[in-house]
Amino acid sequence: MYSKYWQIVRDDSTRTFEVCGQDSNTNYFTNGIHGMQKAGMTVTGMTPPVGGKYANKEVIKIIGYTKEEGLYERLLKEYKELSRRLFDRGEE
Repeated sequence: MYSKYWQIVRDDSTRTFEVCGQDSNTNYFTNGIHGMQKAGMTVTGMTPPVGGKYANKEVIKIIGYTKEEGLYERLLKEYKELSRRLFDRGEE
């Protein structure tokens, strides 16, 4: 049996979060979050299992955080730009 997990990203600097979707393999998602953290971004990823308490993404709430639609895309753009600057700085 393959379990599915929600992919939740939190921006700890703005205290916002987004439920990005669900997948049975969260490697790509978690590796991206770790890359952002390594680059100095204050983000956190969560992958709770789908079902039971979290059967619907609308019931997912994080205390102290507000939902932001498009957060993951914004963070990916920020990470891409940050990575580009770090790479350019390394070539000097």
